[in-house]
Amino acid sequence: MGESEDTPVEEPTVPIEQLIKEKDALQERAYELKKIRDDLHEKSKKLADERDSYNSRIREIRNKVGTHKKDRDDFNERVKHAKEERNTIIKEHIEAKKTIRSLEKDNTMKTGVNLPLLKQDMRNLENEQMTQILSPQKERKLIETIAALHMKIKEQEDSLKKDPKLKESLEQEKNLSKKIEKHHEAMAKLAKRAQEEHESMIELVKMLETLSKKANELQETIVLTKMEADKVHKEFIDHVNNIHELERQISSVEKKKYKEKKQADASSVQKEADDIFEKFKRGEKLSTEDLMVLQKAGLI
Repeated sequence: MGESEDTPVEEPTVPIEQLIKEKDALQERAYELKKIRDDLHEKSKKLADERDSYNSRIREIRNKVGTHKKDRDDFNERVKHAKEERNTIIKEHIEAKKTIRSLEKDNTMKTGVNLPLLKQDMRNLENEQMTQILSPQKERKLIETIAALHMKIKEQEDSLKKDPKLKESLEQEKNLSKKIEKHHEAMAKLAKRAQEEHESMIELVKMLETLSKKANELQETIVLTKMEADKVHKEFIDHVNNIHELERQISSVEKKKYKEKKQADASSVQKEADDIFEKFKRGEKLSTEDLMVLQKAGLI
């Protein structure tokens, strides 16, 4: 802080050489502080660039996460829609089978032959043949029984095929079964794609967590670096202010010395002029130099 021109300057208690030495030391330290501050600012800038690079990647990955999430949800919605269609077809398939059973029941009542029961009997006999140890006679008889059942079943099926309603119902049931299978395959493919999109999204989310952690760590380092730079800058400013104060003191001392020297020189000239003037009063001859001294002293 400077003082007004009207305020008397207190004379320093230390020699001017010491003041200059202190000023030089402060200047040297100020240069060091300035370099440290600038290096910290440069470090902070590089860290900010690195952080911005991470944030740019984070924004890019977030967009990709959003895309994968949208695609996953779209596939899941298509799975849901395919499932609803499949369920509708399954209901139609159940009704078709009910119709077939009803027609077969009607045919059984007409012919007195229970086709489902015949098929069940044949399966039981075939299982008995494969799982039990039989004598040659019993096995031959069992084979003949199975063959007779097979023939009877075939005759009954051939008879049923001639029924136009049953034939139509069987064809409908067959087509519905194919549709259900196709929907199962489509749902499986869609579900697989949805899972792939979900896994890709999760992988990117994990990457986001890693990048965000690094970006946050960099931000913390930037804040600490800026705080350190501010601290060094404050110390630098304090040194600059102290340098200015020392320069003011040095200037004050130099001005005082100049004034004292000027006064001393003036006093010496005045004494010399007084001596010459006395010579003049005594009538002694004066030289050109003597006249100049008198003129400088204001005596002529």
